Amino acid sequence: MQTFLIIGGLMLVVILIIIVAVTARYINLWVQSMASGAGINLLHLIGMKLRSVNPDTIVRARVMAVQARLNVTREDLEAHYLAGGNVPRVMRALISATRADLPLDFRRAAAIDLAGGDNLRVDEAIQTSVNPKIIDVPDVSKGKQTIDAVAMDGIQVKVKVRVTVRTNLDRLIGGATQETIIARVGQGIVSTIGSSESYKAVLEHPDRISKRVLDEGLDAGTV
Repeated sequence: MQTFLIIGGLMLVVILIIIVAVTARYINLWVQSMASGAGINLLHLIGMKLRSVNPDTIVRARVMAVQARLNVTREDLEAHYLAGGNVPRVMRALISATRADLPLDFRRAAAIDLAGGDNLRVDEAIQTSVNPKIIDVPDVSKGKQTIDAVAMDGIQVKVKVRVTVRTNLDRLIGGATQETIIARVGQGIVSTIGSSESYKAVLEHPDRISKRVLDEGLDAGTV
């Protein structure tokens, strides 16, 4: 009987050691969560680990949501993480949108993040919505300095254009990317110059290029 008690006591000690070892690594996160009112307990943290979710990422994001008074739950954050989304990026975008009084909720921000990835970052889109972005046409990083076209009198005209764009959140998903905008404006330049009777007409009325882009709907579906 005494032997069974000793064995039972040892097993209890081992179980307690395992429990302490498993929970010790989450103590700091739990304290941080409780202190900020994020409402994530130890069982939630252990459950995240079992679901292959990074507890640090979720706790920090939830703390950001609480401090910014955003209606974003732990379940929302975990679901976006498991879908392959960038949780910190989405939270930064939501906070920026809230400060700028822009209509953006977690569901839309998560959808933009999943649809765009690194090519269309939701946090950068919010910044561009507040502060318009300048795009050079053509893209000099591709090695081309000007858009070249020949007028009807045989004179070649070399053109550079700077386009100011502002993000339209309603059109962001499925809208044109920066590369598409550059291509469309380039198309408008070539079309305008090629249909001009003389290169002088282009130099005298450069606004014909922007009018051509708008008249042909080349800006449709852009951000």
